[in-house]
Amino acid sequence: MDKGKYIAELLIREGGEKYTDRAADRGGPTRWGVTEKTARQFGYKGRMQELPLEVAVSIYALCYWRPQMIDDVSVISEPLAICMFDFGVNSGVSRSIRTLQRLLNVLNNGGLYYEDLVEDGLIGAKTLVALKAFSEKRGGEGVDILVRAFNASRIAFCVTLSANDESQEANTYGWLSRVVHLV
Repeated sequence: MDKGKYIAELLIREGGEKYTDRAADRGGPTRWGVTEKTARQFGYKGRMQELPLEVAVSIYALCYWRPQMIDDVSVISEPLAICMFDFGVNSGVSRSIRTLQRLLNVLNNGGLYYEDLVEDGLIGAKTLVALKAFSEKRGGEGVDILVRAFNASRIAFCVTLSANDESQEANTYGWLSRVVHLV
């Protein structure tokens, strides 16, 4: 999987180099889709309006791609890897991984295909083994169902965010559109 290509596509979805600081965006000041909080945690000390592209790419690679083991997931399903990467960026790596773990748990036919996973939001050998076992058992159609269920879970999460906080309704259509058009 070409990490550079998918990060470049993500940068476009995130609005490119445009700097924003919208009241409805909980992330606050943002450039290249990177929030000020994330940039500071990464060690960037400059003005957010000047966040370099190279810093944004490094943040996406180190803070979102690597912790979700996107290269390993992509060997089993590139569409799932793309969806996980995007969800991790928008809603947190652990939420993205927990969503996968929960789906794998409910799709394992009562433990017949693989052991239940601890939904800890950390991806490792057990999660990857379960994903591979699911793929081998259910094949391409099963993996497609998994990807669709993953995105449906993401949509449900976004709707719940807005239902619980009316100030987020300004973002809902964009969030849902992004998920629907992702893969």
